[in-house]
Amino acid sequence: MTRPSSGRAGPAEWAGLAVLSLPTVLLGLDLTVLHLALPSLAVDLRPSGTQELWIVDAYGFLIAGFLITMGTLGDRIGRRRLLMIGGLAFVAASLTAAYAPTPEVLIAARAALGVAGATLMPSTLALISNMFHDPRQRALAIGLWATFFAGGMAAGPLVGGVLLQHFWWGAAFLLAVPMIGLMLVLAPVLLPEYRAPQSGRFDLLSVLLSLLAILPLVYAIKEFAKEGPGLPVLAAVVVGAVFGVVFVRRQLVVASPLLDVTLFRNRAFSVALAMMLVGLVGVGGTMFLTTQYLQLIEQLSPLAAGLWYGPPALMMMFSSIVAPVLTRWVRPGYVVAGVLALSSVGYALLGLAGASGGLFLVVGAFCLVYLGLGAIAALGTDLVVGAAPQEKAGSASAMSETVQELGLAAGIALVGSLSAAVYSSRMDPEALAGLPAETARTVENSLSGATSVAEEIPAPVFERAQEAFIAGMNAAGWTGAVVILALAAATAVMLRHIGADAAGEEPPVSGGVEAADRSAVDPAR
Repeated sequence: MTRPSSGRAGPAEWAGLAVLSLPTVLLGLDLTVLHLALPSLAVDLRPSGTQELWIVDAYGFLIAGFLITMGTLGDRIGRRRLLMIGGLAFVAASLTAAYAPTPEVLIAARAALGVAGATLMPSTLALISNMFHDPRQRALAIGLWATFFAGGMAAGPLVGGVLLQHFWWGAAFLLAVPMIGLMLVLAPVLLPEYRAPQSGRFDLLSVLLSLLAILPLVYAIKEFAKEGPGLPVLAAVVVGAVFGVVFVRRQLVVASPLLDVTLFRNRAFSVALAMMLVGLVGVGGTMFLTTQYLQLIEQLSPLAAGLWYGPPALMMMFSSIVAPVLTRWVRPGYVVAGVLALSSVGYALLGLAGASGGLFLVVGAFCLVYLGLGAIAALGTDLVVGAAPQEKAGSASAMSETVQELGLAAGIALVGSLSAAVYSSRMDPEALAGLPAETARTVENSLSGATSVAEEIPAPVFERAQEAFIAGMNAAGWTGAVVILALAAATAVMLRHIGADAAGEEPPVSGGVEAADRSAVDPAR
């Protein structure tokens, strides 16, 4: 496949984007489809509490840990090649998970899915940067990429509910087979190959250091969300920070770095990453609280709750497509700032939500929150990928994905902890007086705990628990409104130097675009 001489993408490139939508939608589905399968999975495999946590977390740990490694590996061995290898591995791991006879096998399969998944997202983004050199077209293509991912996330609960109604829990993992199979057939025909020229030796020590830096940090975030602050969390943060410093120092001196840390000198690159991190903290926390609200306050089934996520997903899709188009006339920083300002209104609405009659208010608030997510995902990713030269696109894409993974996980930890603290403060000993000690502890811990023993406690106590949860959600909403409004202002100031229709401008590449194109395309193709 050759690019048109005008530098603008043609029908073949847009067809290639459709191929890239397959793994992107699949990864979005994979984030949400498992949650519905957990109850029936637990009945069948009987995992312990610790094993159940690892079934959920193994995927996130490994995908976050290997994103940087796989992004750089794609630059070296070929981005299309890595996409296809990762796709095959994803199918194999999905089949293993679907027919796992024991919790241990399922945990191992989920870990393998995380490693395979880490090859897919950076490869899709980096290939988009190869196929769409025109800034307008690339911004729109990345907006559509974000839309594919959002659509997968939104469809996850609905697809999972339909599958579980007719099949067993393992069917949720079999979605990968037809989608990746189609991608493997079409990729050699519609996707270009790219290998960075003079990529150098692959530094395995840097891979190890990156894992030792990222995995403890991910563990600390998840442990903080479950148990709160403590010695294990502090120790994990210290270990991750120490190895992070060692990793960065090595990247500055090694001949072929795993991650080009000099990219952080580009203001657009650094500010966009920071914007995505802070913005996704709010989104991750709000998603966590909204899911609980729909099921624990409104008493909706998982499938019904999933359907209520449809309107927010549509808002994200709308924003991720329209925001890149607006940058043709308005500076990208102002577009993002304006959408984030609207998003802050959504957080404020969560601060006003009550215990009764709040379903439409909460869903409407989440629609505005997701409106901001669409702009962050589309324009933030385009700024990150566009700031990197062609040979570093895989590494830049991996950084974008890593920051988003960390932001979502940190949002659940930080916002969840804030709401839990407010909840616990409202469930004082006086409110729990007369309950058995074990029951009182269960009610005091969380609303989900109170729901599990609802038949054993008086109605006023359960109502008090619901009110305490709403108070926690309100506190999180007002906090989010202030933080996101501040983020909107900071984004407008820090990105004001990027002109309209220049969100994706690339730094000059030695030898010119034409020379870069000639050296970038794999001659074997």
